[in-house]
Amino acid sequence: MTCLPANYHKVMRFASHEEAVAAIEFALILPIMLVVFVGVTQVGEAVSISQKVTITARTITDLVTRENSPLAASELNTDLQAAAQVMVPYPSSTLTVTVSQISTDANGKATVDWSGSWPDNTKALLKGALFTLPSSLSAANITVVYGHVSYGYTPVVGYKIVGTMTLSDGIYFYPRTGACISGPGYTCP
Repeated sequence: MTCLPANYHKVMRFASHEEAVAAIEFALILPIMLVVFVGVTQVGEAVSISQKVTITARTITDLVTRENSPLAASELNTDLQAAAQVMVPYPSSTLTVTVSQISTDANGKATVDWSGSWPDNTKALLKGALFTLPSSLSAANITVVYGHVSYGYTPVVGYKIVGTMTLSDGIYFYPRTGACISGPGYTCP
């Protein structure tokens, strides 16, 4: 005959009650519910930051296209720094904003006229570098201002699995104050 623990009968009696079945089911489903809840909140935050990145790209590019020519490097830097305010309440420590003016020649070949980047101007595009415009903007003798924003998002939970995700967006606007904006190191023809 097997020797049963002293509390075996109490445990079996508890397990046979309906309340016990509900408690056991809840204990089994709780970890799954928590994982789903945390996952939904992390995805929701990533979507919210992605929308902020898009808004930041539009706002900063629009702000630069409204500047009067010539645009001094200090004015451009002030405009780019405004991106940190647009990203609030999210921290701007992993934010990079680049605004560049792109012009095409008579053959439709696009090149960079000027460029600026914040917080580190080393991310700016090189003056005179070739640039590939979208087919909808490929035309001869046009000038556009291209704004690009990228943000490194690291989820609070699961960052070892997913790592840092780069959320980015870019937009093209035409200059608003003239056909071209003279910028840092560049004078419009």
